[in-house]
Amino acid sequence: MGIMRIGHVSLRVMDMAAALKHYENVLGMKKMMEDKHGNVYLKCWDEWDKYSLILTPSDQAGLNHVAYKVEKDSDLDDLQKKVEAYGIATTVLDEGALPSTGRLLQFNLPSGHEMRLYAMKEYVGTEVGTDNPDPWPDNIKGAGAHWLDHCLLMCEMNPEAGVNKVADNTKFMIDALDFFLTEQVLVGPAGDMQAATWLARTTTPHDIAFVAGPRMGLHHIAFFLDSWHDILKSADVMAKTRTRIDVAPTRHGITRGETIYFFDPSGNRNETFAGLGYLAQRDRPVTTWDESHLGSGIFYHTGEMVPSFTEVYT
Repeated sequence: MGIMRIGHVSLRVMDMAAALKHYENVLGMKKMMEDKHGNVYLKCWDEWDKYSLILTPSDQAGLNHVAYKVEKDSDLDDLQKKVEAYGIATTVLDEGALPSTGRLLQFNLPSGHEMRLYAMKEYVGTEVGTDNPDPWPDNIKGAGAHWLDHCLLMCEMNPEAGVNKVADNTKFMIDALDFFLTEQVLVGPAGDMQAATWLARTTTPHDIAFVAGPRMGLHHIAFFLDSWHDILKSADVMAKTRTRIDVAPTRHGITRGETIYFFDPSGNRNETFAGLGYLAQRDRPVTTWDESHLGSGIFYHTGEMVPSFTEVYT
């Protein structure tokens, strides 16, 4: 099967105590462990592997790496061959390089972002278990995010210099890692330059997305909620905790997702994302947005861009 789903994201934070308070009290994550280097590992209540978020102390915010889980350990060998045949160097990290995790295949995307693939992470179970479980646990805090859903990475794009890392990443993800394209934004005089793409390995509209910017970086990490009502509740939680909101509750045209965007104390953007959107399948026609409809693609209700949404990222 190869890659199954997103496994975890490793973020740099500048104030660990403030970051931990945010991810525990606003998102509702649970601290699972802390290593000797001060890195903190957290999970959501509906996740069964030991962690989905790593917070590392730093003097600046941003992404360390994003990791995806594969079905079998042998998939790592197969994918290593495909990645290297594509012309990208890889490194195999031994089991234990990350706590409670098997060996990892490490490489950089064409954009420069670090990606890791792994097959094994310690199983700890969800908060409700698997035997006659309740629909939700009694100890939910904050928004009560179910799981880490996806991430969006900013990629350098400079048409005058012939640079389009969105297109480069998209081709790599399809050809080497067997993702499939669900949606895209095409721009330029001929309307043929990929300025944003959404790709999947599961049945959701995106397991990863790429958007053009002046430099590489992290746009956001997203956590799944059940419904529009839960999105509104998460906004209430953010108001109560004085969390900095970037975009108040709204709907995307792209992916049809219900959403709110906000920042952790270090400035890393988060999203709570609700709704299936649509059933993503390999034979589903790719949805394409042109430049003139980009506003409603991103913010369907107003059809207007929010400058900070594209200009501010870590």
